[in-house]
This record gives sequence, structure tokens and C-alpha cells, in this order.
Amino acid sequence: MTALAEPLSPPARALPPRLGDLRGLLPGILLATIVSLASIAIAALEERAFGHAIIEGLVVAILLGMVVRTLWTPPAVMDSGVAFTAKQVLEVAIFLLGASVDLPLLLRAGPSLAVGIVLLVILGLAGSYSIGRALGLPHKLAVLVACGNSICGNSAIAAIAPVIGAKKEHVVSSIAFTAILGVVVVLGLPLLIHPLALNNYQYGVLAGLTVYAVPQVLAAAFPVSVLSGQVGTLVKLVRVLMLGPVVLFFALTHRNSAHADGDTSAPRFQLTRFVPWFIIGFLLLAILRSVGAMPATWVTPTRAVSGWLTVGAMAALGLGVDLKAISKVGPRVIVTVTGSLCVLICLSLTLIHFLHIR
Repeated sequence: MTALAEPLSPPARALPPRLGDLRGLLPGILLATIVSLASIAIAALEERAFGHAIIEGLVVAILLGMVVRTLWTPPAVMDSGVAFTAKQVLEVAIFLLGASVDLPLLLRAGPSLAVGIVLLVILGLAGSYSIGRALGLPHKLAVLVACGNSICGNSAIAAIAPVIGAKKEHVVSSIAFTAILGVVVVLGLPLLIHPLALNNYQYGVLAGLTVYAVPQVLAAAFPVSVLSGQVGTLVKLVRVLMLGPVVLFFALTHRNSAHADGDTSAPRFQLTRFVPWFIIGFLLLAILRSVGAMPATWVTPTRAVSGWLTVGAMAALGLGVDLKAISKVGPRVIVTVTGSLCVLICLSLTLIHFLHIR
């Protein structure tokens, strides 16, 4: 009997692509959920013991995630779900946050703040790049560190790298230490409030102007006050919007660099990275609420869901921080990133007082 005439075994049931992808994400999502629930429980115990949370749930989630990652390396099957929770879930949380934002209150500083943010990004880029070059970093690595610190962290690095033809090792070096330093900033930045006599609005502006990545802004600002968190989020999202013009600048000045190092596997240049969907959604919901087009009864439940999702994203962020990675980063990168942060803080405080932000 020929092979064609042999009885066929029942075909294996293939999962629909979307369902298969979802099932692949579940282990990591479940891990992040467990860490976030434990963080909420710890914060609740703090409130019961001290009357208020000494370390807010958002920060606890990051720290607990880092502890778990340090003591136990999650299996590779969880990586995609953890990354999904840290990115896509956070984006949904930011989108929903727009429904609880009082846009006129946040914009009370006027257009001068927007102009100030643009100037800060430009000066931050120049200052960070200069520090890197002075310390002997290669041009492309200095550019990546400067863009990551001054705009929006890993997203900026990922968008700039293919445009300037950066090597993979440059991308890894520019990302590795900044994630760890970001957690230090989340814990340390609130300590500046009393010495600098900052009010909640001013501190929100400071956090939005200086903190490395969007999730770290939320973790640094919301534990201080809701107003600080909302102001910090809005300011940070304006910084993120600067990614478009900055990528365009480097695209024009590095036209022949995209494949100069022979790395054809670098991610392709994509216009959609410039204005992420959640920024548009955040602003749209904020506008709808401000003009009264959104029912007031939606605000409280939407804020609650956004808060839960944010804690989950913070847990995933912590799970993605590898403390051992700091040993692989050269001292020049560490000094450059730290120096760049100090420059951003000084520029931000100058901007706050120069614009008389109150």
C-alpha cells in the first residue's frame, strides 16, 4: 500500500493564532499578578500598622518584583507575559487615567510649560551627549544614552538605534544601568520635596521632566499625591512626543548610518513609534471629561481600574530589572547616565522657578 493510501491520523488541533499568543502570555501575566497582589497586601498591612503606607503599593510592587527576580530567575516561558504586562497593560492604564484627569488644572502653567519641556529636552540631549563624549563614549552610544535619559527611556533608545545604525552592544549598554538607576530615582526623588520646598504641582512637574521612563514617573509621583501623579504623567507624555522630532533630526543627520555596521537585523524605522496610541487616548479622555462629555459616574471606576493595572505593570517592571546586569555595564556608561540625570534635575528646577510654576 502506498503512503497516499494509508489511513491518516487525526490532525492536531491548532490553536487560533490570537488564542495561542494569549496562552503564551498567561504564565508571565499570572506571575506579575501574584507579585502585584502581594504588593497591595503589604501596603494594606502598612496602613493598618502605621496609619498610612510608608512605602506605597506602586513602589512596593517594583521592589518586590526586583527581589523575586534577584532570588529566582523566572523561566523563559514567562518572559513574554511579563514584558506584555510591563508595556501593553501599562499603556491601557495610562489611557484610562485620562478619564480622571482635570485637564484645566494640569494646564494652569500655560503654554510656557510646553515650551519649557521642549527646551529641557534639547538642553538635556546636549548636556548628556557632551558628558558621554567627554568620558570617551563612542558617538552612537553617547547619542543613545542622551536620548534615553532626555526623552522616554528604552522606547527612545529602540527608536533611535536603527536610525543611527547603533550596534547591539550599544543598545544593551545604554539600557542596562538606566533601569536600575530609575528605581533609585523613584525612591530618592520624593526626598527632595521638603528641602526644595516643592508643592505637589511643582513636584509633579519635576518628576515628569526628570524620571527616565513612563512607569517610573507613575511610581515616583502618585505615591506623593494624585495631583503630582497626574501632572507628572502629562509632562512626561509631552516629553515622549518629542521623540518624533528627535528621530527625524537623527534620520536627517545619519542618512548613511543605518546599516553602516552591517547589522541588518536592526529594527526598522517606524513612524507609528512617534505618537503612541495611549498618549492620544489619554488626551482624548481628558478632553472628553473636561468638556463634560463623559459621565461623572465613570471617573471613579475608571481610576480604580487604571490603578490596579498600574500596580500590575510596576510588578512586571520590577521583574524585568536584573541587578546582576549592572556588573556588565562599563563605568563610563554609569557615570554618563548618572551625570545626565543630575543635569536634568538641575535644568528642571531652574525651569520650575524661572516659569514661576506654582
